[in-house]
Amino acid sequence: METIYLLAIYSLFMNIIAFTVMGIDKWKAKKRAWRIPEATLFILAAIGGSIGAILGMYTFRHKTKHRSFVWGMPAILIGQILFAILLFYLPFDIKLM
Repeated sequence: METIYLLAIYSLFMNIIAFTVMGIDKWKAKKRAWRIPEATLFILAAIGGSIGAILGMYTFRHKTKHRSFVWGMPAILIGQILFAILLFYLPFDIKLM
């Protein structure tokens, strides 16, 4: 059971980071300052922050006209959901510690 808690804390942490980074990048775009690379935004989503990245996209109205984000972020989320379902139904236990 402790594994689920660790994954939940990790997921919450990554989603907060992805949401925050989307907001920072939008702020930088308005100020015409140095921007966060799109690859970084996708990496944050891929390593567990996809929900935060999607929420950040629509909360800050950032990257919503880029097809790669409008389709890519939900695709990452769907992949993560499928992976979680796969792990849940594995016939053996996975221990992180």
